[in-house]
Amino acid sequence: MSGELSRRETLKQAMALAAALSVPDWVLPALAQGEVDVPFTDVPDTFNPRPADGNRRSLDLRAINGPITPNDQFFFIQHYDRPEIDGGAYKLKLTGLVERPVELSLADIKAMKPVDIVCGYECSGNSPGAMQGLSSNARFTGVRLRDVLKRAGVQEKAREVVFFGTDRGNEDVVFRQNTFKVQQQFARSITIENAMKSSEALLAYAMNGQPLDRNHGFPLRVIMPGWYGVANVKWLAEVHLQEARFLGNFQARWYRTLRAVGGSGDEKDPQTQFVENEITRLNLKSTVARVRKTPSGDLRVIGYALNDGTPLRSVEVKVDNGPWQPAQLDPSNTKYSWKLFSYSWKGASPGEHTIVSRATDINGAVQPTADELARKKTFLENSSQFPRKIRV
Repeated sequence: MSGELSRRETLKQAMALAAALSVPDWVLPALAQGEVDVPFTDVPDTFNPRPADGNRRSLDLRAINGPITPNDQFFFIQHYDRPEIDGGAYKLKLTGLVERPVELSLADIKAMKPVDIVCGYECSGNSPGAMQGLSSNARFTGVRLRDVLKRAGVQEKAREVVFFGTDRGNEDVVFRQNTFKVQQQFARSITIENAMKSSEALLAYAMNGQPLDRNHGFPLRVIMPGWYGVANVKWLAEVHLQEARFLGNFQARWYRTLRAVGGSGDEKDPQTQFVENEITRLNLKSTVARVRKTPSGDLRVIGYALNDGTPLRSVEVKVDNGPWQPAQLDPSNTKYSWKLFSYSWKGASPGEHTIVSRATDINGAVQPTADELARKKTFLENSSQFPRKIRV
């Protein structure tokens, strides 16, 4: 497909596709009787989605069987501790440049108008090295961030909204020749514009119809649809409004992407310049999650695409050195969910094969190859195409 599609044309096509499909569980979840998985041959023996230490969990993509990730499979990771919080005694503080500093109990928050949103996101460190397991998709319930801010009143000078988690740890802060050991809460910030204009940003207290558990930020967490996981601060303790730019460790020092521009791309080349960007919204990516063999002998390639909510133009699949072929997008996909896709592969010959997917959005952005990201010097935001290996 060439040329750009308008949002209206894309919507019309999506509606027509949805109307043509009479089976509600079209792509996944009800895997047909008699289907079997074709195992990947590129999964390392060391891959363990549930490490013994219990401090993180990866999603095993080979187990995806529907649009919603069950709570006990949803990935999690954190930098500090996993605090245990008494929900009955919990208070969310709203401080800084607000008209009325307030503390809200969990009951106060739940008494406000609830909002549901299906949201998929990934850790910015998600990559082929992690078998793309640091990503998931769930339905979150909470209240709009802007409604909570309006309740406290936003002063005119406020420019930054800082989210402080209850989790904390020690950090080395370097200033010139001095290093200071300081204790910091995990914190991230967004601009006041992103907070007040977005109707999707939530303070969430439930996930897939159940209260948040300890691993996912009980009793309250931030959900920023279309952003990397680091923005979704867990165990939320305080929302602080300020005029100055926030310079916490995980805002100003850790979560950055460095790219080479011009020259050879080598650090020693004087013609090479480097651009540093803050990690915020999701980059466009897709990945093959599993391959199923049907009773007829055909194969179904199943995967998902993930991005910042920009409508997709297409997801395509390529087998070995063949041409790109269009995959079908599940009509149950929503703006901020991950987008499930399926490709019917007929006549697969016995032996080793390589399969890969790529996504393209309506603005013409195409998921890059690994070679096209070679000038990125940091491992975060790896949105490259991920070729998978199977044996038929």
